[in-house]
Amino acid sequence: MLFDSIDFAFFLPIVFVLYWFVFAKNIKLQNFLIVVASYIFYGWWDWHFLFLIFFSTGIDYNIGLLLEKENRESKRKIFLWISILTNLGMLAFFKYFNFFIENFITVFSLFGYPLKANSLNIILPVGISFYTFQTLSYTIDIYRKRLKPTHDFIAFSAFVSFFPQLVAGPIERATHLLPQFYQKRKFNYEKAITGCRQILWGLFKKVVIADSCADYANQIFENPAAFNGSTLFLGALFFTFQIYGDFSGYSDIAIGTSRLFGFDLMQNFNFPYFSRNIAEFWRRWHISLSTWFRDYLYIPLGGSRGNTVNKIRNTFIIFVVSGFWHGANWTFIVWGCLHALFFLPLLLSKTNRTYLNTVAENSFFPSLKECVQMLFTFGIVVLTWIFFRAKDIHQALTYLNGIFSRSFFQIPFFDKKRESLVIAIFLFLFILIEWIGRKETFALEKTGLKWNRLIRWAFYLLLGTIILLFSGSKQEFIYFQF
Repeated sequence: MLFDSIDFAFFLPIVFVLYWFVFAKNIKLQNFLIVVASYIFYGWWDWHFLFLIFFSTGIDYNIGLLLEKENRESKRKIFLWISILTNLGMLAFFKYFNFFIENFITVFSLFGYPLKANSLNIILPVGISFYTFQTLSYTIDIYRKRLKPTHDFIAFSAFVSFFPQLVAGPIERATHLLPQFYQKRKFNYEKAITGCRQILWGLFKKVVIADSCADYANQIFENPAAFNGSTLFLGALFFTFQIYGDFSGYSDIAIGTSRLFGFDLMQNFNFPYFSRNIAEFWRRWHISLSTWFRDYLYIPLGGSRGNTVNKIRNTFIIFVVSGFWHGANWTFIVWGCLHALFFLPLLLSKTNRTYLNTVAENSFFPSLKECVQMLFTFGIVVLTWIFFRAKDIHQALTYLNGIFSRSFFQIPFFDKKRESLVIAIFLFLFILIEWIGRKETFALEKTGLKWNRLIRWAFYLLLGTIILLFSGSKQEFIYFQF
């Protein structure tokens, strides 16, 4: 079920009414409702894969109980590895099986041993990369004795399958989200209204910004050889805003929806395109994933401790794995490697933790230095997104070659030029609103609260109207394929 669909527009109010007006006095019934609603939400796409969520839930619930009872370290490690191999095994089969088979055949062919093998027609279950990581954090934290296992299977099932963030995050930690299922929830009007504002802004990002930019980005990326350098650069820019509007928009809707039910999810995006270097960008982009890899992979490997060789090794591991997490394609691995190359000089010079505050924190306008830093960082991000979006390495290199050619100075050309000017205006307004609200957890959190009530609600109504007007150009959420 899609957040921007008619189905969800009916589904959400029904669950909301049942949750607060029928089962409000009983936490267990509320949690059970969440599990049922979440399975309906997920099964609306394809009910056949519901067993994967249930299987992952059952495995890690029981592993948690076994880890609690067992004191012998050797046995505890066995239980932990059962959880890791089960979850990553499911992920590897559904997401990476064909990738490994195809590359295995290619390697043997290069050495003169051609092999024949048929790839399986495997459908990638939506959200598998998210909920497997969520349950893994549960068992790892219990193993590390940072969390006590739950004996409430319904609460744990609700934690794993919680429908607002089930298919595209944020990837929640059990230490943060699971305890919220034990606590009695009371309806909080202010929290709910804030959630509605975040849902509204998320829908604006997705429907108006991401889906509109997708129309032009897709047209240009489908045949990059047909366009000049300036048009290709515009295509990269369109995709840059498409993926941000699409993914951060999903996160906003997920977090806002959770607030309607009394839950707090972690912030997943913190205005990443206002970053002053690539290290700051990664502290602000897909925060739930980057912190997951930091805590469960990078730090156990040694992090930034040790000699220079270890630092370089750990940095490349974390970025390559992050790239590979996004998809079974060499383009994602190259994308990760490029970010590692840009990150390394900051790490080795110990300037990767320089910018922990908000840009232009005490003024509306950034300084000249900050402008240059943001533009340079944004330029790096735009160029690396080309590998992320391209269907293969050859297309990415062709695309870059086209940008860095004399045709870059020609006038851009593609269909629907007039419509693209309208999108450019909305992009400007979008960036402006994001800039105004950059100190908050989302752009509309406090923007307009001091305005006259009539003006404020007129602004919300205007956003809603614009969303409806742009709703015809519907695109699937990008991160559903991850």
